Amino acid sequence: MDQTPVGRFAPTPSGRMHLGNVFAALVAWLSVKSQNGQLVLRMEDIDTQRTSAEYAEILRDDLRWLGLIWDEETPAQSTRSAVYDRYFSILEEKGLLFPCYCTRSQLHSVNAPHLSDGTYVYPGTCRNLTDTQKAAFQRAPAWRVQVPDREYRVNDLCQGIYRENLLTDCGDFVVRRADGVYVYQLAVTVDDGEAGVTEVVRGQDLLSSAPRQMYLQELFGFPHPQYGHVPMLLAPDGRRLSKRDRDLDLGYLRQRLSPEQLIGTLAYCAGIIDREEAISARELATQFSWDKLKGDAIIMTDTLFADK
Repeated sequence: MDQTPVGRFAPTPSGRMHLGNVFAALVAWLSVKSQNGQLVLRMEDIDTQRTSAEYAEILRDDLRWLGLIWDEETPAQSTRSAVYDRYFSILEEKGLLFPCYCTRSQLHSVNAPHLSDGTYVYPGTCRNLTDTQKAAFQRAPAWRVQVPDREYRVNDLCQGIYRENLLTDCGDFVVRRADGVYVYQLAVTVDDGEAGVTEVVRGQDLLSSAPRQMYLQELFGFPHPQYGHVPMLLAPDGRRLSKRDRDLDLGYLRQRLSPEQLIGTLAYCAGIIDREEAISARELATQFSWDKLKGDAIIMTDTLFADK
């Protein structure tokens, strides 16, 4: 018997959704609903200093306004530390964890290995420290998981084939910060795995996270989901839209447009429909196909910027 497709939308409630968040939510919803599947909503609020219950409720209201109704909401990350502790222990039992005392400046130094995009590759500095060397540090360590010299291949629904060797292109990565907070890679892997997520749709900027999560999925006994990393959105002048700059957040958009107008503009610019017209999410689901979706950055029309 075929498994019911389960997608998810996992926003961080640290502010109002901007256009890029809306686009990721829309595609996640369209993809799973076009397969008669279910969508899970999860609040990624593990960093409680940046997030709030107030923003989480605003996010829910915005999704309802858009017509992107979820089938289930799973517990927020801020409530799941004990769950993450259990999976951290699995890595510990496998002998894959080690404390790392490197400072941010050391990791980003010009002498450290970096990829062409400026991302540093962890060189294994603390992997084999002796007990004496560890005792000499006067600060709490972060905890990293050792990675294999192995290439992971992501067959992405939107970006095509993406390959990454964890050892040479990433290095051992952090799973728990020095302050005890679990990081994105571990928390997301556990949350998706326990929720039975079969399809992960999110922004293209997170594509390089997929190999790390695939590695953790194997260690935790979870199957690999299908990935779809949607492209970034650009203003008509080619400028990247940014949550930090509050570009076209839903507070602004809801004052000017109906949900159908906003969804229609996004769908047209992304290539899902062939003309710019108002359309509901439910109507659009019958027309959705990953083959239509552009993999490159999407330039928005002037519609959304006319009165900005």
